[in-house]
Amino acid sequence: MATETVAKPRTSLRVGVQKFGTFLSGMIMPNIGAFIAWGLITALFIEKGWLPVPELGGFGTNAAGEPNVGLVGPMITYLLPLLIGYTGGKMVYDVRGGVVGAIGTMGVIVGAGIPMFIGAMIMGPLGGWTMKKLDAIWHGKIRPGFEMLVNNFSAGIWGALLAMLGFYGISPLVQAFSQAAGNVVQFLVNNGLLPLTSLLIEPAKVLFLNNAINHGVLTPLGVQQSLEQGKSILFLLEANPGPGLGILLAYLFFGRGAAKASAPGAAIIHFFGGIHEIYFPYVLMRPLLIVAAIAGGMTGIATLAITNSGLVAPAAPGSIIAVIAQTSRDSYLGVALSVVLAATVSFLVASVILRTSRSRVTEDDLTVATSRMEEMKGKKSSVASALVGSDSSTVLTRPIENIVFACDAGMGSSAMGASVLRNKIKAAGYPQVNVTNSAIANLKDTYDIVVSHQDLTERAEAATASALHVPVDNFMNSPRYDEIVEMVKASHSHADAGGPEASSAVGTAQAPAPPAGVAAAAAAAGGAPAAAGTTAVGSKEVLHRDSIVLNGTARDRDSAIDEAGQLLLDRGAVDVTYVHAMHEREESVSTYMGSYLAIPHGTNAAKDHIMHSAVSIVRYPEGIDWGGKQVKFVVGVAGVNNEHLHILSSIAKIFTDKAQVAQLEQATSVDEVLDLFGKVNA
Repeated sequence: MATETVAKPRTSLRVGVQKFGTFLSGMIMPNIGAFIAWGLITALFIEKGWLPVPELGGFGTNAAGEPNVGLVGPMITYLLPLLIGYTGGKMVYDVRGGVVGAIGTMGVIVGAGIPMFIGAMIMGPLGGWTMKKLDAIWHGKIRPGFEMLVNNFSAGIWGALLAMLGFYGISPLVQAFSQAAGNVVQFLVNNGLLPLTSLLIEPAKVLFLNNAINHGVLTPLGVQQSLEQGKSILFLLEANPGPGLGILLAYLFFGRGAAKASAPGAAIIHFFGGIHEIYFPYVLMRPLLIVAAIAGGMTGIATLAITNSGLVAPAAPGSIIAVIAQTSRDSYLGVALSVVLAATVSFLVASVILRTSRSRVTEDDLTVATSRMEEMKGKKSSVASALVGSDSSTVLTRPIENIVFACDAGMGSSAMGASVLRNKIKAAGYPQVNVTNSAIANLKDTYDIVVSHQDLTERAEAATASALHVPVDNFMNSPRYDEIVEMVKASHSHADAGGPEASSAVGTAQAPAPPAGVAAAAAAAGGAPAAAGTTAVGSKEVLHRDSIVLNGTARDRDSAIDEAGQLLLDRGAVDVTYVHAMHEREESVSTYMGSYLAIPHGTNAAKDHIMHSAVSIVRYPEGIDWGGKQVKFVVGVAGVNNEHLHILSSIAKIFTDKAQVAQLEQATSVDEVLDLFGKVNA
């Protein structure tokens, strides 16, 4: 049976830019502490600092009449670029890549004679990547006992070659680029055009490119300018907390509902904590507010340019405390004015937008509108859930033990979100559940649940395909947190219940409450989650021996869905429209569950095309490709009320046990499969 499907969309340009920007900022962010240390030493001990010390600041001469070297120069010339180069190499090829990247970075440092941040951001990853490729050439071909000799000499020889490449080839190019970029910045300043950069910076921030812009582009250029002039305006182009503060204050006075109520707390976290991501959802709720952010940003930059003010080092995070700590001695008035005026202009523009759009009706579809309503309410709405249904894409067939919050840098909003959810889960009685936070670039596929902002979920999914992904609009006050707590409860309750064998005191076989992911899949397939103790047996057998195929003939995902759907058709459980809906569901959200299992089912809209509950099982011994994942078991699901939940619970329990999965793989008869799932039709 042929079924038309829609091609899976390619990764968006925005996601690609985010990935590249995150990689650049990922080399800077872990080393921000070193930048702050250099900034403090510079502000305190240089000749024009607060506490001038020749030996530390690098001015004057020593007792022998030689110029003092100090700490400022060596730190900016050697320490910081080497840290960046090492971090970049390590991101690509662990410590070995970091060492080779640092060696290559030394070449551009010595070759250029100026701070080589951009050169380090090139040589670090290049060193790690090329070393990884070279190691792959002789991997497995080295005689036992010679591994250390080969590894050490190959890294040393290749590092030396990269250092020479950096000295002769890369450093002149980077030096020319740095000079050209500096000239462009100076041209913008001299002609009063620098405020126009807010037209790019402010929208990019809301798209989670803030760290990429600030630490991937502005910080390297700003450091060079600070070394030459003692300060740089570039450090405050993105980090100014004024525009975001103005928007949050406008919500405080003219917002409504939970947005108004949460604005004060968000303002404190944004202004004093330096977590700028916290105001992004407020802009996304009213996209026109980006105009307020741009106006505030332009005002702040213009103020800095007019007063010739700047910071001596990056302000990270973008807290007013960090801004003041890194402000140049002659720039306190200008910096303070830039923050105050930026907040004022942003507040005025945002206030006008909020007041004039209070009664405007949006044209969002029901799902989006409901999501926004729940976000403002601050918790899950059961009425809204009945309207839009469940849309989980992954079944968790194990107790939830590890949850991670992933954001661009892994330091700000994700840490806050992790703290909020950790407290909720502890209050629910599950302190053993580990809730952490991480940068998306550092994710490993070892988590049960991954929480990320909805604009970053696509990137998080690429690194953690086996986890359940929960996109949120707001790390601070998302209604999805209550859903996650319920998932934790359900998954642990199922584990404690002992699976399908659990029975009541009077000996009546009952279906335990399935894990949250199974319940979600069941609801989408036509049924409602059954409470513990509900008999999951209808007037017809849910799993029939004729609906089990041990050697499927399909060779790809779509054909496998057709094969599983045909078995449901043969049972008279569904009509053809439901099988079409199974394909439709797969194109919107993958039903791959992990452990070689996929559970294709129809959309919510296709429930009316289910005649009675049924489950089909098709085994593919050689495995088939399922969107980049190997699948050996395809379980087609169609359910009315609760009749199919018992078998779904059995499936969930079986696929948490590797030994039982192995038994399924080795089964030679349909009876073995039925016995393994238990007496599901009894």
